[in-house]
Amino acid sequence: MNWSAIDFDWNQVRAFLATLEEGSLSAAARALGLTQPTLGRQVTALEAELGITLFERAGRQLVPTPAALEMAEHVRQMAEAATKMSLVASGQSQSVEGRVKITATEMYSVFVLPEFVAEMQVSHPGILIEIVSTNSLSNLRQREADIAIRNAEPTDLDLIAKSLGGETGGMFATQAVIDRYGPFNSLSDLKDVPFVGFGANSEFLEALQKRQVPITESNIVAGSESHLVHWEMARQGLGLAVNGWKVGLKTGDMIPVCRDALTFDFPVWLVAPQELRTSRRVRIVFDALDEFLRKFAHDIPGPLNNSHSATKSA
Repeated sequence: MNWSAIDFDWNQVRAFLATLEEGSLSAAARALGLTQPTLGRQVTALEAELGITLFERAGRQLVPTPAALEMAEHVRQMAEAATKMSLVASGQSQSVEGRVKITATEMYSVFVLPEFVAEMQVSHPGILIEIVSTNSLSNLRQREADIAIRNAEPTDLDLIAKSLGGETGGMFATQAVIDRYGPFNSLSDLKDVPFVGFGANSEFLEALQKRQVPITESNIVAGSESHLVHWEMARQGLGLAVNGWKVGLKTGDMIPVCRDALTFDFPVWLVAPQELRTSRRVRIVFDALDEFLRKFAHDIPGPLNNSHSATKSA
């Protein structure tokens, strides 16, 4: 190892990479929790140490120089190595106090995980659980979260993945929608019923049409990429919406329709980075969440047993 060649400050390198990735000093400063003048001084100091110019100004924008772009890949590798070092260090911690971040979909974050957090506060009050609510995949390797609940099997070999089986769901409606458009005894009864779209309308339509639902684009009266918004619009009586059976019933005012004829099945995986395998704190939460979600998945309430052929009220 040529130790004399390593003559720069990691904080300065980090400031350079953040500026490169975020596109401006102000954005980089926010990302690192620094003031803009402090971050600017770190970048300037790195330029002086290396004897090169890293950024040039073009109006209000910072443009990386060819030297900066050439350095970028090496610096990213340094950042990844530093992240792994932090993961290993935290993974060796045997403390049962501290923060554990769990990432999950919006619906799980709102209707499932708060009950789990309440249980953990009783059993392990020293563990502070933070919920990262997002429908996108958080990067566990970059420590955006410690544990993830996902609906697809991870392919990254650096992740620990445990299958929790699957979850089943389908379409829901308010009693007012059922009174107006029902009864819903078969899929053919859904032909002229309004639907609330979820995500891309084309994908939503294709998923339903594959299950022989007689739906066209004209059936979709509203929509949102947010599952929470999708669900709330349906709760306001705009049309049918999709959800897991158990989660859908937790709001108390939505009724499953055509349950025997129309179902959606998707897997549930509990995921964590390999580096956290020896972290007692994360392992406690991981195992407790595993048990909680398995119980949640099998504890289907009674109203589902007779709700698939909802009829109009007398």
